Amino acid sequence: MTEFVTTTVQGGVGYLTLQRPQALNALSLEMIRAMTEALDRWEADPEVAAVVVAGAGGKAFCAGGDIRWFHRAYHENDPLLMQFFVEEYALNQQIHRYKKPYIALMDGVVMGGGMGISQGARRRIVTDRTKMAMPETNIGLFPDVGGGWFLARTPGRLGEYLGLTGVVIHAADALYAGLADVYLPTNALAELTASLEATSFTSGDAVLAHIDNFARSHANACQPRDSQLAKLYDPIDRLFAGASVEAILHAVSDAGGDEGGEGPADWAAQTAAMLRSRSPLMLCVTLEQIRRARDMSLEDELRMELDMMHEVFARGDGVEGIRALAIDKDHKPQWKPSRLDDVSAARVRAFFDSPWRREDHPLAALGR
Repeated sequence: MTEFVTTTVQGGVGYLTLQRPQALNALSLEMIRAMTEALDRWEADPEVAAVVVAGAGGKAFCAGGDIRWFHRAYHENDPLLMQFFVEEYALNQQIHRYKKPYIALMDGVVMGGGMGISQGARRRIVTDRTKMAMPETNIGLFPDVGGGWFLARTPGRLGEYLGLTGVVIHAADALYAGLADVYLPTNALAELTASLEATSFTSGDAVLAHIDNFARSHANACQPRDSQLAKLYDPIDRLFAGASVEAILHAVSDAGGDEGGEGPADWAAQTAAMLRSRSPLMLCVTLEQIRRARDMSLEDELRMELDMMHEVFARGDGVEGIRALAIDKDHKPQWKPSRLDDVSAARVRAFFDSPWRREDHPLAALGR
């Protein structure tokens, strides 16, 4: 195990807590391995009926992968860089296919890798402090950890919108988009945990029933229909249906310049500005990823993501994006290319060409 992951079993429930609050519980390879080991052990243990995963510190469930380490590992030619993603994606798949109920307490920041260890949960619980996003295009990456797969399964074109912009959403939005199941006020989350710990469970169904019964009294406090995504659904669905990122940006820009356009002009103008700040190359790659993923299994999509991540660190914008956001913090990434119309179809296709033969793929065994 690692100092950054603690595990306990009480009353038939395995409690797995990320203990790296100073880094918003960002995942290291050691943490991924500790989670995988605990889940393997508990899945085989008849005394464990369900698993509850939480983040310590009160600010974050999990803010994603440790991007500063990515940057250092790249420059040191550390072979563990790609191994990180191999093991992370295998963990993501394990959670989606876990035989026992896996419950994620998504309080605070839930981004990137935090979505990867929560979207496969049987109950995804959000609170009034939840800040959810797949913000990878902002640092020259793409929505990985199964992001293409679960974003592609949100209603309409919400997946394109969330994946391309990386916009932060909150509890009602997450419920509306199908990225969460249950809402609890933050102060009730501690009460839920205490009530679980005070009860002995002999089945996973009993744990889920306990959670559902507890949450029922809070259901009216946060309704999907009240979300910003619900209010913006129609313009998002129209504007993000374009055949290319250029077409989407033109449509959003036009809507932002006309109060009588496709949607609220201020939202459209902000969205256009957000898209223009992202890596042009990775916007195009992300759009292709989400649209391919609609017809893929989770396992095939994760294999595709590993191919894509290999290309990111071989010839993509990820290292530069991380430098600008997290290392030098100048927020002035030098994207290559710098303009959308300079992104070629061949350059995008390269992200989807696997460097491995099918039988040699590091994730070949997933789902097989």
